[in-house]
Amino acid sequence: MAAEPVWSVDPRTGKPREQVAVEATAEEVDHAVRAAHGCRAALADRTVRAAFLRTAADLLDAAREHVIEAADAETALGPVRLSGELARTTAQLRSFAEVVTEGSFLDVRIDLPDPGATPPRSDMRRWKIPLGVVAVYAASNFPLAFSVPGGDTASALAAGCPVVVKAHPDHPATSELCASLLRRAAAKEGLPEDVVVLVHGFDAGVELVRHPLVAAAGFTGSVRGGRALFDAAAARPVPIPFHGELGSLNPVVITPAAAEERAQELGGGLAASMTLGAGQFCTKPGFVLAPQGEAGDRFLAALTAGVSETEPAVMLDHRMRDAFVAGVAERGALDGVRTPVTPGAGGEHTVSAGVLAVDADRLAEGDHHLLLEECFGPVTVVARYSSREEVTAVLGLLSGNLTATLQIAEEDGDGASLLAELTPLAGRVLVNGWPTGVAVAAAQHHGGPYPATTSTSTSVGATAIERWLRPVTYQSTPDHLLPQELRDDNPLGVPRR
Repeated sequence: MAAEPVWSVDPRTGKPREQVAVEATAEEVDHAVRAAHGCRAALADRTVRAAFLRTAADLLDAAREHVIEAADAETALGPVRLSGELARTTAQLRSFAEVVTEGSFLDVRIDLPDPGATPPRSDMRRWKIPLGVVAVYAASNFPLAFSVPGGDTASALAAGCPVVVKAHPDHPATSELCASLLRRAAAKEGLPEDVVVLVHGFDAGVELVRHPLVAAAGFTGSVRGGRALFDAAAARPVPIPFHGELGSLNPVVITPAAAEERAQELGGGLAASMTLGAGQFCTKPGFVLAPQGEAGDRFLAALTAGVSETEPAVMLDHRMRDAFVAGVAERGALDGVRTPVTPGAGGEHTVSAGVLAVDADRLAEGDHHLLLEECFGPVTVVARYSSREEVTAVLGLLSGNLTATLQIAEEDGDGASLLAELTPLAGRVLVNGWPTGVAVAAAQHHGGPYPATTSTSTSVGATAIERWLRPVTYQSTPDHLLPQELRDDNPLGVPRR
């Protein structure tokens, strides 16, 4: 059977642009994984790894015009948004280079022998080593920062793990371009190019997670697709870690005092956050608890005005557009749901942003659970509550999220108790801010209880590297046999406990 072609498609028209590649066969996936597996020893030198990551960032910056042009043609995200995303991507690569150079990620711990302890203790030296080949599944909504040169790839390479990336079908040309730049960076630093390998195709993605030489996987996408791969990773003869980001509602709670204090500001801020990037951010605030009454009405009016001014937008592909149109129609048809701004089709190739409103006490009824599930695209649900007890009841209906946001007034007696209720629901809890925008920082956590993610790890920030490492302890081992990082004289100056 002939290999299926992989086309680059213009989301603004739905028309194919060019054939980029062909879908990888099972044999080609096997070859890709084995080629990457053969590069493990080449990545052992931390100095070379750090140089590789910096060179990759430099080459991406040098090819900036071509990268942004390719990504915009395939995603319609626009040059301004993509310029910021490319800057974030290269900063992420350089940040992981610093992590590698500094060495704390190795988590070196040394216990000297103590024969007088109960029980007696031998000399023990613990650090972390790379798992092996990592499968990375590129995201649709971030063609750079969460795709071929993105955080999963950067953190895996920083850990010393070769990477096989399954390109996302929404941006195959961008994926090919970025993979070629990463491979060129590897060659410039004396590494084999196959420390990064790219494959295309749905079946290739399934073959990849099942391959016996793949040691871990990172995924950003839908609950359905991520859960299928997660289950496949767990069902292998040798199960592997699967770090998946699957979906998030990102709830917001607005207290009566906050609505009274700054209703206009809150409405405008929410409108900007939920429509950013056509509502295609994984941290889009998709559900809001707002109070009944005059202050809540002013907030909803400001939100309505802000969303009404939003121009129709192109989504990443027509399949997502159709799913959004169907999803908001199904939600809007539920009993008691109002549409201050009707979301749906904006044209043949676009969508219009909207707002759905409902009384909070309806959310436990029948099909109204749909309002508590993510709808990918520019829509948010405003649930109007009449008491503090209703807020607690609704929060009890929510599953795990990447973020949870609390909007409070300067003097607000509910702040501490609401913060305590939101904390179990999310990996990042914000007060008086909006969740879109995920800073690359040491203290960042981009993850959360299922279905936000399938593990307790983060995919953004310095500690994302921990996903691709495992601890090993050497006991009573002669100094000359130890890795340099564990030797008495610590010749590499690695931080140690």
